[in-house]
Amino acid sequence: MKEDAYGAAEIPDKFYFKIGEVSHIAGVPPYVLRFWETEFKQIKPKRTDAGQRLYRKQDVVLVLTIKHLLYDRKFTIEGARQHLKKKSGTAPEPAAALPDIAEIRAELILIRDLIDARRR
Repeated sequence: MKEDAYGAAEIPDKFYFKIGEVSHIAGVPPYVLRFWETEFKQIKPKRTDAGQRLYRKQDVVLVLTIKHLLYDRKFTIEGARQHLKKKSGTAPEPAAALPDIAEIRAELILIRDLIDARRR
């Protein structure tokens, strides 16, 4: 099985994962995943009628991100929670790859000025 940037197994292409599968992919015991569920409200696996957790692919990506923050970058639980809160609303890609609002505004003004110059 291949490994990703976090050193965990590659995420298979399927809709739902049982806790054992997520545990294997992330390389952490199932009790750690259950604990992280209580600490990080963004992890919301669905429950079957029998109470079994079903994680979506985005939950697995979030688990891998949390593992990276806690284990590799040595964040505290609170620090990781705050880091994720700052990053919420953005894709899992680095924020540096996204243009900021000032850049977008400056480019729109430049486009408007070019259009106005052609109209004259």
